[in-house]
Amino acid sequence: MNGPIIIFAAGIIESTAQSFGVDWPHFIAQCVSFGIVAFCLHRFAYKPILKVLDERRQTIAESLANAEKIKQELAKTEAARQAVLEEASATASQIISEARAAAARMLEAETQKAIATANQIIARAHEANEAELARMKAELRREIGRLVVETTTRVTGRILTPEDQQRLAEETSRELEMN
Repeated sequence: MNGPIIIFAAGIIESTAQSFGVDWPHFIAQCVSFGIVAFCLHRFAYKPILKVLDERRQTIAESLANAEKIKQELAKTEAARQAVLEEASATASQIISEARAAAARMLEAETQKAIATANQIIARAHEANEAELARMKAELRREIGRLVVETTTRVTGRILTPEDQQRLAEETSRELEMN
């Protein structure tokens, strides 16, 4: 059954080919030339081009993978940088706190030194004052004793002996100390 269909189809093809002016020997030669050109193009042009395109595709894929790795490394580096900044900030805050505490301690120590120095100066001034007061009292006693002896000598009209002068000076001194 296939036989008559094939013969009929071949007849139709033959009549169509003659109506279009197909020259079979030239047609077959052109088909062979086309096959050779297609083979050469495939072998020497398409394969190298496809190879270059594959290499390019792989390079692009590697570049994208490297870009992703670089992005991850950048994120890690940024996280590490942030951690270092936070640590540095904490350390700086601690150093500032320690410096403030040290300054407060130093201020307190210097204040205590100043107070102690002021107290020493005041104590020395009191001692100097007491010494000056004692010196002045002693001088005043001597002067009063001398004046009493001189006054007594003028009032009594007689010259007092050194023993009398001594006795009067001591009595005057005792009376002054009591007051």
